[in-house]
Order: sequence, then structure tokens, then C-alpha cells
Amino acid sequence: MKKTYKIEVDCANCANKMEEAAKKTNGVKDCVVNYMTLKMTVEFAEGADITAVMNDVLANCKKVEDDCEIYF
Repeated sequence: MKKTYKIEVDCANCANKMEEAAKKTNGVKDCVVNYMTLKMTVEFAEGADITAVMNDVLANCKKVEDDCEIYF
């Protein structure tokens, strides 16, 4: 399952850091961050708890870019 979320990030480099952090999160099959549209598209692993995974994604993204935000 894929879902798209609105994000808040300051620069394209920070968006790339968020994408890489999200891809390393358990339960995420793939992730693409588009800085121009300020959107993150997450493909979840089969049977993943989407809310729990997104909380982990946000926590991992905050580790690399502490002022980023994901609206879910």
C-alpha cells in the first residue's frame, strides 16, 4: 500500500536525508520525497501497521533533520 503525506522541510538536501531515513525504517518498502511539492510517498511492507510505521518514520527523520514535519 502507498500513501502520500504533506511534509515541511527547509531544503532539498534535508528532503534527501528524510527520504533515506524513511527507507531505513522497519515496515517501509520504499519512500520518495519530492521537495518541490513538499510531499512524501511511502510504500508500506505487507501487513505493516501504518500508524506505528509512520510514527517511526517521523522519529527517524527528526534524527537527521530535527525541524522537519510529516502530517499524517
